Amino acid sequence: MDIFRHDILAIVGNYGSGKTEVAVNLAAVRRQAGVAVRLVDLDLVNPYFRTREARHQLTRLGIEVVLPPEEFLNADLPVLSPMVAGAMRREGGLTLLDVGGDGVGARVLGALAAAWHDRPPCLVQVINPFRPETESVAGCRRVQARIEEAARLPVAGWIANAHFMDQTTLEDLREGVALVNALVEATRRPLVLVTVPERLRAAVPADLFNCPALPIRRQLVPPWLSAETL
Repeated sequence: MDIFRHDILAIVGNYGSGKTEVAVNLAAVRRQAGVAVRLVDLDLVNPYFRTREARHQLTRLGIEVVLPPEEFLNADLPVLSPMVAGAMRREGGLTLLDVGGDGVGARVLGALAAAWHDRPPCLVQVINPFRPETESVAGCRRVQARIEEAARLPVAGWIANAHFMDQTTLEDLREGVALVNALVEATRRPLVLVTVPERLRAAVPADLFNCPALPIRRQLVPPWLSAETL
C-alpha cells in the first residue's frame, strides 16, 4: 500500500505510541522530497508533546503548520481552529493530521466528517509494542476498534514505531516489526512504514523489513534536552 497516493493522512494511535513524533518527521521527510505539506495539530487531548512544540523547525522547512489561535497554544483546552476544515478542503500536496490519542482524541475526526465531503482522510495507526495497551495483537485491535468507532473511519494500515527512546536497539526494531507483521496477518491491513531512530539508520540491515523506513529525529523532548535538527 502506497500511503502517499492519498492527499490527506490522519496519524492515529494510543497514548504514548509516538504518533506526534511520527507526524512531525513524516512531514519533514515529505517536504524534503519536494512535496507541499500542511501539518494540522488536532491533538485536543494531551497538553504536552504536541505538534505545536516543533512548529518553528517545521515552518523553517516550508511546512504550513495549522494550529489553534496564538493565545490558546499552551492552553489545556479543546480549541479547534476554523482553518482545519479549510486545510482539508484544499487540493494539492499532502495534508497530515496529528490526531489526539486513542478513541477520545479520534472523536475530532468524527466531528469534522462534513469538512472532507468525498475526500476522507486515510487513517494509519502507529503501533509501539512496548506500550501496555499494544504489546499484543489483541491489544492493538482493541485500540483500533476504539479509534475507528470514534473517527467513523477505518484504519487502513500500520506504522511500526518500536522504541525505548534513546535506549532503542536493533533488536527492539526487530521485535516491533514482528508484532506488527502478526497484526498484518490478523487484519489483512498492511504495514506501511517502520520508524528508525536516526542514530541507527546506517546499521539497519536491508532485509529487516519490506516497506519504507521513516528516520526519526526526536523533536518532542523534555525541557532539559534539545530537539534534533530536522
